[in-house]
Amino acid sequence: MDKLKMHSPNLTDANIAKLAELFPNCITEAQDAKGELKKAVDFDLLRQELSSSIVDGPQERYQLNWPGKREALLTANAPIAKTLRPCRGESVNFDTTQNLFIEGDNLEALKLLQEAYLNKVSLIYIDPPYNTGGDFIYEDDFAEDIDTYLYRSNQRDESGDRMIANPESNGRIHSDWLSMIYSRLRLARSLLRNDGLIFISIDDNEQANLQKVCDEIFGENNFRGKVSRSTGTPSGQGHGILVNEVDFILIYAKSEEAILYGLPFTTDDQKIYDQQDKFGRYLTRSLRKTGGEDRREDRPTMYYGVEAPDGKKVFPTGPGGYESRWRCGPKSYEELKANNLIEWKQIAENGVQVWKPYQKFYLEGRLKQPSNLWQNIEGNKKASIDIKGLFGAKVFDTPKPIELIKRCISIGMQSDGIVVDFFAGSATTAHAVMALNAEDQGARRYVMIQLPETCREDSEAYKNGYSKISDIGKERIRRAGTKIKAENAMAAPDLDIGFRTLKIDTSNMKEVYYTPDSVSQDLLSGQVDNIREDRSAEDLLFQVLLDWGVDLALPISQQSIAGKTVFFVDGNALAACFDTGIDEDFVKQLAGHKPLRVVFRDAGFASDSVKINVEQVFKLLSPATEIKTL
Repeated sequence: MDKLKMHSPNLTDANIAKLAELFPNCITEAQDAKGELKKAVDFDLLRQELSSSIVDGPQERYQLNWPGKREALLTANAPIAKTLRPCRGESVNFDTTQNLFIEGDNLEALKLLQEAYLNKVSLIYIDPPYNTGGDFIYEDDFAEDIDTYLYRSNQRDESGDRMIANPESNGRIHSDWLSMIYSRLRLARSLLRNDGLIFISIDDNEQANLQKVCDEIFGENNFRGKVSRSTGTPSGQGHGILVNEVDFILIYAKSEEAILYGLPFTTDDQKIYDQQDKFGRYLTRSLRKTGGEDRREDRPTMYYGVEAPDGKKVFPTGPGGYESRWRCGPKSYEELKANNLIEWKQIAENGVQVWKPYQKFYLEGRLKQPSNLWQNIEGNKKASIDIKGLFGAKVFDTPKPIELIKRCISIGMQSDGIVVDFFAGSATTAHAVMALNAEDQGARRYVMIQLPETCREDSEAYKNGYSKISDIGKERIRRAGTKIKAENAMAAPDLDIGFRTLKIDTSNMKEVYYTPDSVSQDLLSGQVDNIREDRSAEDLLFQVLLDWGVDLALPISQQSIAGKTVFFVDGNALAACFDTGIDEDFVKQLAGHKPLRVVFRDAGFASDSVKINVEQVFKLLSPATEIKTL
C-alpha cells in the first residue's frame, strides 16, 4: 500500500513533468543535497530545442523585473507540510454546506488547495492591499530547500503571523508588494477553469505594475479589460493634483474559452425601446451599415436590392448618394424578414418620401454588454452603511459594495460554479454570492480565505468584541445569510447560507513522516505512530482530502462498522478509518461498501498479517478500490 504524501504539491516537480512530455530528451537525473537522484532539466539541451526562439545573455527583452522576483517564483513553487483543520464550532451547517471559510495565510491556503481545486474555480475576485504605504503585506520566507522548509513548517517562528508593515521608508515598497502578489497570482491561476476569470480591484499606486504582472501570468491576449469604477468617495484633494474619484478592476481570463456575460437592462436602459407590437417592446436601427466600412466595396456581397412595400427595389445609399451596404447578406435578410424583424419606414429625403428598411430589436431576453466605466453602482459609502446596518457599528474600514461584487460575478460566470476570494476581508464576496443565489436560485459556491489579522485595540471592531479580521468575516456571513434567507423564504427555501471553517495549521503528521531516512532505528522503534497526539480523526480526514485532491465541501457521513468509525465522503467516493485494532473481519465489511478510495492509519492494523492481506481482500471484494495509508 502506498502512503499519502501529506504535503502540498511541489510545483517545480510538476513543471519538470510537463517539460518531460514536450521534451523528454531534455530530462536527466542529478543528485540533490542529500546525494539522492532526482529528475532535473538539462538546460543546454533545452536551449538547443528552442534555439530559434530563446533570448540569451545580455539581449534586451520586454519584461517587468524587480528585486525579489526570482525568490517569489521559488516561493510559489515550494511545497509546504501544512493542513486545514476543521472547526465545527465556528461553522454554520458544517455537514451540509458547500461553502468554505479558510482562516490563515492565503499563500499557504492557495498551496494547500492546488490539488483539490485544480482547474475547478469559475471566478476569482480579490481586493488586495493597495500598497498606499501604510497598509500591510504578507512576508513570505518559504524559498528554502525541502529539508529546511519541512523542519520550519512544523513550528511557528517568533514573528507569528508573517505580516510586516510596508511603510514609505522601506526602499522596496513596490518590490515587496509585487513579490507578494506575484506568487499568489501564479498559484491562483492554476485553480481557474479554462473558462474562468479573475477580477482584481486596485488603485493608481500599483495598477500599472499589476497589469504587467497579470500580462505575464495570464497572457496579454487574455486581458479582458480594465474597469474604471466611481468610488463615490473623492480623495487626494491637494494642490497641483487631480482629485481621485475612481479605482480600477483588472479582468483576466484563464484562456480564450472565457467570456464576459451581459447585464440586465436598467429602467433607464429600457427607455430606448420605445415601440411596441404584439410581441413586446422593441427599437429599430437602420438596416444600412453606418460608420466605418459602410461602402459597397467594403463588403460587395452586402450590396443588393430589397423589395419595399410599394414593390420597388431599394438599394443601400449613403449621404450624398454613394453606394453603401446593408448590415447583412441576402440570406440573413430573408431570415429577418421571415421572423418579422424587418420594419419599413417612409423617410423624407430631398423633399420626397422614400421607403427605408429597419431592423427590429426586441427587449425581452436581451442583455447589455458591460462597459469599462461603472458609474451607476453604489459606492464605498454605501458599503460602509451596509456593514453598520449588519453589525450596528463600522467594524471594517474598507469594505467593497455588495453590488460591485455581484456585477463582477454576474458578468464573469454562470449561475453555478465556485467563487474564490483569497483577500476576503469582511467577506463581501460571500455576501454577494448568497444574495445572487437568492435572486436567481443559482447554485454558486464560495471559498473565502482570510488571515487572522489582529484588529487594532482602538478600532470599532475591537471595541465590539472582534479581535481578528477573520472573525468579522465569519460573523458577517452568519448575519447576512440569516437576513437574506428570511427575506427570500418563499423564493429560495433551500438557500445555502452555511460555511465550513477550516484553519491552517502544522501537518497532522510528525516530522519523522517526512524525513524517515534521517531517524535512527532506535528512535524509530519508539515511534509507534506517525500522527501528532493532539489531532482528531476529522483533522486527519481533511488532510487526506487535500492530499488526494478531493473537494473539501463534499458531504461527509459517519458509520459504525464492526465497532469502528468510518468516514464516507460523497457516498462511497472515499472511505476513511483512523481507528486502531483494524482486523480482517472489519476490512471485509468495509470492502463490501465498494468505496472508490480507502485510507487507513498505518499503525492502525491489529497485526502485520492483517495489513499485508488488506490489498488481497479488496482485490477480491472491491477490485476498483484504491488503497493508501498515512
